[in-house]
Amino acid sequence: MAKFIVKGGKPLFGEITIAGAKNAASKMMVASLLTDEPCILENVPTIGELDIIFEFLKNIGSAIDKAGDVVKVATPTIANNRVTMLTRRNRIPILALGPLLARTGEAEVPVLGGDKIGPRPVDIHLEGLAKLGAQIQITKDSYHAWAKDGLCGAEIELRFPSVGATENIMLAAVLAKGKTVIKNAALEPEIIELMKMLQKMGAIVELSPPRTIMIEGVEHLHGVTHRTPPDRNEAVSMACLAIATNGRIMLNGANQEHLITFLNAVRRMGGEYEVTDDGIAFSRSVARGGGGLHPLHIHTDVHPGFMTDWQQPLAVLLTQARGTSTIHETIYEDRFAYALDLNEMGAKIKVAIDCPPDDPCRLNGKSHYHFATIEGPTPLSSKNLTVRDLRSGMVDILAALVASGVSEVDGVEEIDRGYERIDERLRQLGADITRVV
Repeated sequence: MAKFIVKGGKPLFGEITIAGAKNAASKMMVASLLTDEPCILENVPTIGELDIIFEFLKNIGSAIDKAGDVVKVATPTIANNRVTMLTRRNRIPILALGPLLARTGEAEVPVLGGDKIGPRPVDIHLEGLAKLGAQIQITKDSYHAWAKDGLCGAEIELRFPSVGATENIMLAAVLAKGKTVIKNAALEPEIIELMKMLQKMGAIVELSPPRTIMIEGVEHLHGVTHRTPPDRNEAVSMACLAIATNGRIMLNGANQEHLITFLNAVRRMGGEYEVTDDGIAFSRSVARGGGGLHPLHIHTDVHPGFMTDWQQPLAVLLTQARGTSTIHETIYEDRFAYALDLNEMGAKIKVAIDCPPDDPCRLNGKSHYHFATIEGPTPLSSKNLTVRDLRSGMVDILAALVASGVSEVDGVEEIDRGYERIDERLRQLGADITRVV
């Protein structure tokens, strides 16, 4: 088990290039299964989660060649359409059901895993695939699906705009017979990027208001070269770090279009950003003399709302704001475990199961801790921490860099799963962080 030794309490300055988005790269690799021709993906991050995707694809019969941040995936034939075990559980393989059904008529993939953020039900995924004509058997360890007569287009209305279910149905429908309409679809930037890749491969996919994706199935898709977009989660983490330490960090490659909701939150609380052709630079407001930060009231939501993966790094920043801030998490049931770590470091965070009276959500009355109150500003002090999950692990690093003294962050393999060489890249900004194995 590796750990980071972090000496915090100083402003960070400099430039960092935002890595490719893991939530886009992994889905693009699955999309490569839709064709027997090679696909080349650029700006692919070197992270632990993608190693699991590589293992899965190789089990299916894909040939993978990675050179730097470029990955070539070629699957001329599906050698094995039933993969029931991987060295580590991962939530991505379920998205391969559609491509495998399209090419072989049958598929079996392992059960979900991934972040420890509460249950990730796949019933919406499976309902959508069933409407396309798949028969599905669920076992303790796997999802087994078959479609002897092939998949056929259908009208599918999601009861919640699930990102994974939208992607799953898209990947299944592009080679299905006829037309598929997905209503109440998720429209996150990573989904739009997947649509763009599928279009370049020969698919017919289009958007229609308010949240509708229409797909006309085609008989064949071809290979493609496509670039992975920058990771908006990493960008927000680095932005919060710049403002919380009262430094200035230039995020090369950061995409303004993907961060609009977050950028407005930054300005409301007294932070500042500057958009250039190269990216976005973050600091505290010069107009306020780099001084105090205002509290915020955040409601997480599906895109274009405030992303659920952004609230964790923002919470570190809100511990330094003057007054009472709130975060209302409406997407996942259990995303405030990091509050225990921050409170041990001196933060004043209270979590509750009840929604605010004027803002009920779908988690209301279900006994999930999904509302947090943060009192600030509170100085943070060093602590020895153990990573709970990927996003909480990044919170631990950010808090340790803000805090005075020397902290230890144990179990950093979980952070490596989603952030490329994070310790090396933070040192470019002047961070005092050392990896100990």
